[in-house]
Amino acid sequence: MEYRNIFDSHAHYDDERFSEDSEELLSSFEKNGVSGVISCGVNTESSLANIRLAEKYPFLYAAVGYHGLNTEDVPDNYTEVLGELIANKKVVAVGEIGLDYHYERETRDKQLEIFRAQIEFANSNSLPVIVHDREAHEDTLTILKELKPKGVLHCFSGSVETAKEILKLGMYIGLGGAVTFKNAVKPLEVAAFVPEDRLLIETDAPYMTPVPFRGKRCTSLHIPYTAEKIAAVRNTSAQHILDITDTNARTLFGIE
Repeated sequence: MEYRNIFDSHAHYDDERFSEDSEELLSSFEKNGVSGVISCGVNTESSLANIRLAEKYPFLYAAVGYHGLNTEDVPDNYTEVLGELIANKKVVAVGEIGLDYHYERETRDKQLEIFRAQIEFANSNSLPVIVHDREAHEDTLTILKELKPKGVLHCFSGSVETAKEILKLGMYIGLGGAVTFKNAVKPLEVAAFVPEDRLLIETDAPYMTPVPFRGKRCTSLHIPYTAEKIAAVRNTSAQHILDITDTNARTLFGIE
């Protein structure tokens, strides 16, 4: 089936896994129903690379920021750098930012400092944030409740109860290929629960490839498989899911 209004709210098209065929792949998106993509930075270099891509493709937009696992890449004047980056009209969010306690527990204090500062920067510039949270639910939620940004918790991995707390803040929930995985209990419970006007869909390309393509590179063209799974637990059509998430992404990121 051919789908339309496929809006990928979180990808990384600056990733080296796209280096050989980036132009061919991205040029194929619009004819295959992709209406929009947010390609996210994780440090200065990748943020600039995504801006360059966004300037080349009308449907592609950039988010800029410093990921929790990239604390060593953060310059002392990072808020000044962010100020220069967001001057580009194709930048629509501060992200991917957040906390990741899975690998580098010794960097927690630095992660918390940078996460907090970037949210404050986004708030002062009226921009949404794209938040990464891996094994850091409590600290993430504490900071979000304190600073109350607009934005999305991407690749949401928490419970329905945690989702309720995020929704109370007016934020969005981003769901991706994990809803298609075997034994995906929590993601499907969240997919069934999130109100229509707070749901986003994403790939995290080149990661988180949905079934039946596990083990292969993920692209925005895989989103319909995620939409179909979400639609099944919500008793609706995949095209309806794509339509509402396209609208929601444009609302959150201020895209016409």
